[in-house]
Amino acid sequence: MNGKLRNYLIGLLVVALLTAVGYWNVRPESFMEKNTGKESENPIDFYVVGASTQQFQADGKLHYEMTASKLEHLKASDVTLLEKPDLNLYRGTQYPWHVRSDKGEVAPEGKQVELIDNVRVARTDAKGRPTVITSSRMTVFPDEEYAQTRQAVRIEAANGVTTAQGMKAYMNDGKINLLSNVRGQHEVR
Repeated sequence: MNGKLRNYLIGLLVVALLTAVGYWNVRPESFMEKNTGKESENPIDFYVVGASTQQFQADGKLHYEMTASKLEHLKASDVTLLEKPDLNLYRGTQYPWHVRSDKGEVAPEGKQVELIDNVRVARTDAKGRPTVITSSRMTVFPDEEYAQTRQAVRIEAANGVTTAQGMKAYMNDGKINLLSNVRGQHEVR
C-alpha cells in the first residue's frame, strides 16, 4: 500500500506541477493578445521625421525628389507608411509631375505606392497649361510611370473639367484612360 500511495502522490504532484506550469505560461492576457492579433511589441523598426530624398538618373539629371512629414517602416511586412508625402517626379525633364496626398504606403522595394486621402497629381506643360488630377485614393507604379484608381477622379485641364469613376494614367505618354461614368465640360477656343 505504501508503494501505491507513494505513486499516487507522485502522480498528483506531477499533475499539479504541469497545471502550474501551464497556468504561468498561458496567462489569459497573453492568450487574448495571440487571438486578437495584437503584438506585444511595436512592429515599427524605424521611423523618420521630416524625411527628404532625391534620386538622379544615370546621366545626372534629377529623376525625383520626395519629402514626407513622417515615415514609418514596418519590419514584418517591409511596408513603409508615409504622412504627407510630396513628390516631384522629373524623369529628367524640367516639367515634373507633382504628386501629394495625406497618407501613403510604399510596398517592399518601392515597386508600388498607395496614395490615400486627398490625392493630387499636377503638372504644367511647356506651354504653361496646367493639368490637375484629384482622387481619394490612387496606386502608383513608379518604375512603369503608371498610376491607377477605381475611385472617383476629377481632371482639371486648361480647356475644361472631366470627372469619371476610375482611371489609368500613363505618365510617360501623357495618356489617361477613364474607366466609367465619364462626364466633361470643355471650352472650345
